Amino acid sequence: MSDSQFGIVDAARGLARNPLGIIALFIVLVYGFASLVTAFAGSFTPEERLPLIYFLVLFPVAVLVVFAWLVSTHSGKLFSPADFKNEENYVKMQLSAVASLATAAAKNPSLGGESDIARIVEVVQEAAPQKSAPTHGWRNHVLWVDDRPENNVYERQAFEAVGLKFSLALSTDDALAAMERQKFAAVISDMGRREGPREGYVLLDAMRAEGNQTPLFFYASSNAPEHKRETREHGGQGCTNNAQELFHLVTKAIISGGGYPFAPVDVLRSAASARG
Repeated sequence: MSDSQFGIVDAARGLARNPLGIIALFIVLVYGFASLVTAFAGSFTPEERLPLIYFLVLFPVAVLVVFAWLVSTHSGKLFSPADFKNEENYVKMQLSAVASLATAAAKNPSLGGESDIARIVEVVQEAAPQKSAPTHGWRNHVLWVDDRPENNVYERQAFEAVGLKFSLALSTDDALAAMERQKFAAVISDMGRREGPREGYVLLDAMRAEGNQTPLFFYASSNAPEHKRETREHGGQGCTNNAQELFHLVTKAIISGGGYPFAPVDVLRSAASARG
């Protein structure tokens, strides 16, 4: 083989190491074969050339549309851990998120316990994007409002594993005062507190009345459709009693634009099972 041929083989081998590279390799091969056919199209009739012309024109557009869909819906699956500078820390961080979510889920027997491990892995992979959250300013800073913050330790650890940080507020007044002092990327609140059984809505209504459109998610005892609907009617973004769903909702809202992929499913599932 010549040096150029070796170069082509090495490039193809490098592209084949992750899903995004395989997609790129497939596109190059398909378009290359189409271009090769075009070179011998002189003997084609106009009717025979027409499908080839349509393909050459429309194929890049179709690729762009499909690629945009993949990036927006499956961005966490387009890279492999080996694409990053420190693969060990990367895997550890994602294992930490899975282990914390598994522990949080175990507090709620109705969510399926150990049989839910596979779903936890999927949530971590799908919810968090290909890179960590921004590490400066307010863009990775979440306000958690709960008069019993000790109940949410593992949930916060899962979020912290993907780069989020928290300020805690014990009451509606504390939360409103904190939001006057600084901006937050999102607010997570319980519903009933010492102030009243629907204090979460009091906080949400006060925020919206002041023009504060920070995304707010309720993490409470109910996951009923009517409570989700009422949350939206008050201007909130979500309501759940499920740690996995909360992780998905909040990470999508805060770091939905980018990120790094997560560790292979089998590795995460094994670690989470061992923790359980």
